[in-house]
Amino acid sequence: MFEPRADRAAQHPTPRRPSRHPSDIDLAPEVRTARHQLLGLYLLLGLTVSSWLARLPSVRASLDLSTAELGTILLVGAVGSLSTVLIAGAFVARWGSRTTLLTAAVIFSAANVLLGLGPTVGSVGVLVLGVLLMSMSFALGNVPMNVETVVIERRMGRTVVPQFHAAFSVGAVLGSLVGALASWGHMPLLVHFGAVSLLTLVWRLLAVPGAVLPVVPAPVAAAPLQDGPPPRRGAGLRTALSAWREPRTLLVGVIVMSAALSEGSANNWLAIAVVDGFAEPEAVAAVVFGVFVASMTAARLAGTRLIDRFGRAVVLTGSGIVSLAGLALFGLAPNLLLAAVGVVGWGLGAGLVVPIGMAAVSTDPLRAAGRVAVVSAFASVASIAAPPLIGVVAEQIGTRHALLLIAVALVAGTALSGRIDAADTVGATATVRSPATVRVPDRAAMRQDASEHVLPGEPVRRPVTLEQIVQEHQLSSQGQR
Repeated sequence: MFEPRADRAAQHPTPRRPSRHPSDIDLAPEVRTARHQLLGLYLLLGLTVSSWLARLPSVRASLDLSTAELGTILLVGAVGSLSTVLIAGAFVARWGSRTTLLTAAVIFSAANVLLGLGPTVGSVGVLVLGVLLMSMSFALGNVPMNVETVVIERRMGRTVVPQFHAAFSVGAVLGSLVGALASWGHMPLLVHFGAVSLLTLVWRLLAVPGAVLPVVPAPVAAAPLQDGPPPRRGAGLRTALSAWREPRTLLVGVIVMSAALSEGSANNWLAIAVVDGFAEPEAVAAVVFGVFVASMTAARLAGTRLIDRFGRAVVLTGSGIVSLAGLALFGLAPNLLLAAVGVVGWGLGAGLVVPIGMAAVSTDPLRAAGRVAVVSAFASVASIAAPPLIGVVAEQIGTRHALLLIAVALVAGTALSGRIDAADTVGATATVRSPATVRVPDRAAMRQDASEHVLPGEPVRRPVTLEQIVQEHQLSSQGQR
């Protein structure tokens, strides 16, 4: 009548709980550490930038600036960002991601102090210097951070780049809340930004060393590197600059530029648009800005599954349509509630374009820094165009209605989004014609196949990574020539 417990267990085994993602089972500890540290750095960056943007109305009031004058100051920062991003790819290629990130950390912290000091002492010049240094440090650190996300994605064997940008958005939500609380409590700008500066510097100095992975693991790459010709002086700079001659990189740059114009305009003007357009206090405007960033965060968290299921082109096109609808509703809504609904759509549509674009141009690890720098330069051009244009138009029709101008760029970016899959295929096959390089999604099968051919007691080895295939292919091609 009663079965022995052992027999019952054998006949009716207990279902096993779902394990972690297959690509995470044999994940190396250094990869796991780098992922966590880089997620933290993205979160920190979002927090610092958002807390500054949430206090823009206070900055404007402290220095008695007009909307057009504030736009001109933001323009100076955009010019500094563009000039820096033009050399950032070469800087990363020459000095590496770790040195670049640490340098950007020091500059960023100094800039935050100046952002609070300028309004405190009533000096527009000090504020301009702070905006310039902050924009330059952001551009300098943005390139290695995006490169490292793709390095980690390749080592994990699945789409994870949007998760890092989602961490930035989470930080931005926290930053907007910090800004709202600081404004509600009438915290002085110098105290606010000084505290952020100290937190930023300590956090980055501790996190950066563990967040950077070597592009090619030494045990596998040691032999080919010893047999290959030594790199020529200035090769990194030439590789970085050659990305400006690649049509597919320029195409992705245009798509990202439209999204950067949309996101950057919201960052710079959304809080002011709420204050001016609906006569709301700065604390309410900071909350609305937080809604925008929270919507971007939701899109980026769900984006990994959407991209894997529907592909980049479909996700980008849908994002453009949703963003356009949300922007139109925000600009034309008769009350703040409907405008906030529009902000949700605007943020959902803006969330995935930049991470998709950065991942699309980073398939080749040896050229990733230069290509990311090119795409970042397009984003910087959008930052240059948006502040003065919207500021000037806002003087005539109001900030909220002036934001509707970016719909033109969104239409162009959405129209080009259908070509990003083809562009990415060209980019993947132009440098390396190996099928193993193109079929990135097959890594799970490769990992399983590798684990089935291991002797008893022998540790499971990970398959050869994409970056190793790329470098060995290029070295063998040089030897043949």
